[in-house]
Formats: sequence, structure tokens, C-alpha cells
Amino acid sequence: MADIARKANAQWMGDLKDGKGNISTESGTVERAQYSFSTRFENGTGTNPEELLAAAHAGCFTMQLSAILASDGHDPQDVRTEATCEMVKDGPGFKVSAMKLSVRGKVGNIDQAEFEKHVAQAAEMCPMSKIMQGNVEITHEAVLE
Repeated sequence: MADIARKANAQWMGDLKDGKGNISTESGTVERAQYSFSTRFENGTGTNPEELLAAAHAGCFTMQLSAILASDGHDPQDVRTEATCEMVKDGPGFKVSAMKLSVRGKVGNIDQAEFEKHVAQAAEMCPMSKIMQGNVEITHEAVLE
């Protein structure tokens, strides 16, 4: 039995190119967010699974980093992460090939080298990173402000 379980759902109507769908989360924070072929493979209005994966990874990683910083006696005043989920052609389809994390932080009692060390730790430890390890290249850059 799981310690924590979270749910989301998706609906798709139509074929791949002309169809459309929506995604919702159990919490209601995301409610019937529209997605389509154009939002996934072009630049249409709406969301897509890769954008949501990047958001999940950015959120998870940033929380993990803040926890590591605080437990090591640092003051994580403001930590921001931009995650970029990259896909490449894979045979007849696509695959997520890389997740790039760009981290900026205002943190007390730390220097750049130690900040980078903790960023690397968080990139290994966060649950979203763990599900990608071995399948997706995860890189990170860290800027201490």
C-alpha cells in the first residue's frame, strides 16, 4: 500500500492530429486544462504532458533543495527552478531525452561551491528525478544570488 497517492485524469476525443483533450488533477488546481497535438508538437495554446512533467520536476526539486539547505544550516530565502523537458524523435514516435534544471537562489550562510553541491544532491534525491534516472539525462546549473 502506498504512503501517498495522488490522482490526475485525462480525456482525449478524436484522432491524434485533429483531436483534443483535457487534463485535471484531483485537487482541482488543474481543471480541464486543454491539450492537443498543436500544444504538444507545435506552439498552440494549452498545456502538454512534457510541460506538466517539467512543472512537477521543478516543484519537487525545489522543495528537496530547500529541505537539504535548511537541514545543513543554511537559510533558503528564495529558491527558483526553471525545468526544461526536452524530447527527441525515437523511431516512429518521440521520447523525453533530457530535463534541464536551472536554479537561482537567495540563500544565507552559503557560498557558490556549497550551493552547487546541494543542487547536485537535490537533483539525485527528489522523487521526480528518481523516476527519470537511467532514462533521462538530468542536468543542472546553479546561480547563487
